Amino acid sequence: MLKLFKSVAFLEGISLLALLFFAMPMKYVLHSPIYVEIIGMVHGILFIAYVSNAIRYKIKLNWNFKTFGIVCLASIIPFGTFYIDKKYLN
Repeated sequence: MLKLFKSVAFLEGISLLALLFFAMPMKYVLHSPIYVEIIGMVHGILFIAYVSNAIRYKIKLNWNFKTFGIVCLASIIPFGTFYIDKKYLN
């Protein structure tokens, strides 16, 4: 199950980076919003999966509120989920 959380964390981080550094520039520079719609939907699904797994692991590993907050906050910071993978999911 930890392998699943690590995979979701990695994919969520990649989708956030793709959204911020590819889809958003395509929308505002080239006026092509389709990338935001597609990548945004994928990112939303992965975000929900990431937070769901974080809740599951909070209970399973008995994380305190601070650790749980850091893990959840990392999902909205670029490169944050990669840090969480190295720091908390090993």
